[in-house]
Amino acid sequence: MARKSGLHINTQSNSPIFRQISEQIADRIRSGVYPEGYQLPPSRRLAEEVGTHRNTIVRAYEDLAAAQWVTSGVGRGTFVSRRGKSPAAPSTPLPQGGLPWTTLLSRVGAAESLGRVDRLPRSLHNDLINLTRMQPSADLLPADELRRCVDHVLRVHGPRALGYAPREGLPQLRELIAQDLARSGVPADPEHIIVTTGSQQALDAVARCLVNPGDAVAVEAETYTGAINIMTAAGARLVSVPGDDEGPDMSALERVSEAKCLYLMPNSRNPTGNSISEARRRALVAWSRRANVALIEDDYGADLELDEITAPPALRALDADVIYVSTFSKRLIPALRVGFVVCPPELGRYLLNLKHMLDLGTSALLQHALAEFLDRGYLQTHLSRSLPEYRRRRDALEEALSRWMPAEVRWSHVKRGVVQWLRLPPQLRADEVFAEAQRAGVLVSPGALHSVSGGAQSGLRLTFCFEPRERLVEGVKRLATVIRESLARGPSSRPSNANYFEA
Repeated sequence: MARKSGLHINTQSNSPIFRQISEQIADRIRSGVYPEGYQLPPSRRLAEEVGTHRNTIVRAYEDLAAAQWVTSGVGRGTFVSRRGKSPAAPSTPLPQGGLPWTTLLSRVGAAESLGRVDRLPRSLHNDLINLTRMQPSADLLPADELRRCVDHVLRVHGPRALGYAPREGLPQLRELIAQDLARSGVPADPEHIIVTTGSQQALDAVARCLVNPGDAVAVEAETYTGAINIMTAAGARLVSVPGDDEGPDMSALERVSEAKCLYLMPNSRNPTGNSISEARRRALVAWSRRANVALIEDDYGADLELDEITAPPALRALDADVIYVSTFSKRLIPALRVGFVVCPPELGRYLLNLKHMLDLGTSALLQHALAEFLDRGYLQTHLSRSLPEYRRRRDALEEALSRWMPAEVRWSHVKRGVVQWLRLPPQLRADEVFAEAQRAGVLVSPGALHSVSGGAQSGLRLTFCFEPRERLVEGVKRLATVIRESLARGPSSRPSNANYFEA
């Protein structure tokens, strides 16, 4: 309830209370409600009015002073300044030289796959239900635990935590990662672990290390967009391998034995959500040895088991030559940007040189903080909170699909990970359903984003880690309405081979 000052706090907001107070006061100064020279209430009195601690108000006033909205002095009070920080004077516009930038672009810069997302139609809808984000919602992020770890690191290590880390990563963190992998049955010597700035950098370094322009790289017919982009940037000739719910088709792989490597997501394949069976994993390892093709195992969804199941062994557990890539982004905190790669030492020294060239080393502060986080057991505590909520969201999504989705749409129960794949009937095009759904206020990922050619129209990917349960249900209802109306209209008049991404 508003007090005499008219200021209020929202205890449900993610914004700190001091920031809520300082922003409200700054808004009033901008609008002229608090004119120049206006004296703000003493911190103790304002704290009593809004129902918070005096130190919170002191911090809010310090925030305002740093932005030059107010001035204050001991025993004098806090007064509104004429304005906040003055905006920089606009620079004189530089003449446009008219360089032919499109003709100067490299093959990589102009690659079709890198621009697919940019060419998707954009909605002006202000409250899209986002079923595309592969990140935890804010309420599931362990901000307090991370803050305690960062505070501890800065107290104990001080400036040493603010310099460069060893290029292979902090020894303590590599040891803790090896212990975490052992818990999941993935053998890894800490000496064979390279810490990277997210798993995306690990994939980039692997691609640069193995792929020459024109080399064949095999990927599943429906796979991770980021891997498609990285391999494309390396100049790879991507070969799409069909498969089924068990994994890649082995007979199809026998026909692509000239490939330099095969990229796989054995656990919770993105975008389909299913996992490669143990039998198929063993067959893949045997094929890799026969064909001398490197296997890249991307375990982005480590620890995200939603059902009580016995997970198949990792490819890395079946063959020490497998290149294993993982990250803490999906199961912990996306902003950490800490991933890693486990590989044979014969390859590791080349990867390490490339990784060092890319960024001179992953943030020492973040590595120290993550090591402290793991050492305190916070990861398991976090998973004990987040996994039950993911199960509830998965159940809410699947119950809504069962209730609202037309029978022509096929989907499977998700046992692991945070993605659900909808297979559309042949008379529907995923790009058109995507566009209609966006107009209805729901954002989904069309299959074309996850295919080598960019022309796949068979499915839509949904995620259930970001939105709360009620919005997941509402999103499914809207999407089901779009699909039902599309089915009623009949087959699309557009040619089946139309390129959705043409400008």
